[in-house]
Amino acid sequence: MHSAPAADHALRDSVHRRLLAVPFDPREVGRDELRARLEQLLRDEAPLCPPAEAARVLDALVDDVGGLGPLESWLADPTVTEIMVNGPGRAYVERRGRLERIDLALDAEQIARLAERVVAPLGLRLDHASPLVDARLADGSRLHAVLPPLAPDGPCLTIRRFVTHDVALDAFAVDAPARACIEALVRGGWNLLVAGGTSAGKTTLCNALARAIDPSERIVTIEETAELSLPQPHVVRLEARPANAEGVGAVSVRDLVRTALRMRPDRLIVGEVRGGEALDMLQALNTGHDGSLSTVHANGPAEALARLETLALFGGVALPLPAIRAQLAAAVDAIVHVARGRDGHREIVAVAEVDATGTCVRRLLARVDGRLVVRDRPERPARRADVDLAAAWSR
Repeated sequence: MHSAPAADHALRDSVHRRLLAVPFDPREVGRDELRARLEQLLRDEAPLCPPAEAARVLDALVDDVGGLGPLESWLADPTVTEIMVNGPGRAYVERRGRLERIDLALDAEQIARLAERVVAPLGLRLDHASPLVDARLADGSRLHAVLPPLAPDGPCLTIRRFVTHDVALDAFAVDAPARACIEALVRGGWNLLVAGGTSAGKTTLCNALARAIDPSERIVTIEETAELSLPQPHVVRLEARPANAEGVGAVSVRDLVRTALRMRPDRLIVGEVRGGEALDMLQALNTGHDGSLSTVHANGPAEALARLETLALFGGVALPLPAIRAQLAAAVDAIVHVARGRDGHREIVAVAEVDATGTCVRRLLARVDGRLVVRDRPERPARRADVDLAAAWSR
């Protein structure tokens, strides 16, 4: 993709000035109406402009005014899962798990302006006093921006695309026997913790696991940025909120975990545990909320337990480590470890049962020669009386 000629930029600037002279908020109209208004302004500004050039300029204007400018074409590409702008003249996209450099003509001011366009309607602030921001686009995609001086090479922008299509367990290199075992754990009410590194597919896997939940159950999801999209009819979605430009109004994931307990959930799904909410979640799972799901950054099942211990200590309650481990052992039944290969594919590496001490794991399923195979049978019973885990493991 190449930048438009200088004449196109001059014409777009002229139309922009005409648009600013009219009291008009592009957020209050649909894309079709916005296009019609810009087309009329373009005709007024350049009535003799050749049709091909006019169409090119009009497309760019619609993207500039109603979207994220040059990024819109990449956001419209369903194969692009992440967009990374590392300052002026340096941009990449992730497509099918691989990074590709792209031609994106944006200077530092334009990058910062794009980020501000997203965060301003949300009451968030992005400037030298507050140079970091997280926000969500209208389609659910997640935006993160960093300004200088924290980013000395220029403003950085990262957009992680929202997955709009359902992803099944098959997408994680799971065959029918292994899938039956994993789905039995979900239906049987085991509390599962999905562990993996950045971009390993934790949230996508959590979404795939949740598809095995009975449609009659009431599910409450809690996320810092709403990304889960469950097919069940009875789902309540809660999303944390950062402080506004005045530094007030923040609602944390921990606040929402406590709120969710008052909403009569059959299942809790915490999008990612990364702070003191770990302690609240463990307490919730020990008070009858069976079959819950969550994710955590960790490089394996044993590491996930150690990390959850550490995060629970951030809860601000002076609990001794043995007490936290006892809660962890009672609350979390198994760790599902997901990883991304060098070629971009994502796969479930192992499913490990947590032992009675909360410090060790037994690998129920493990990847051997590329296949996820049964290594051991679960010792814990199903938390739901109508599910027989032994039947799934005997297939």
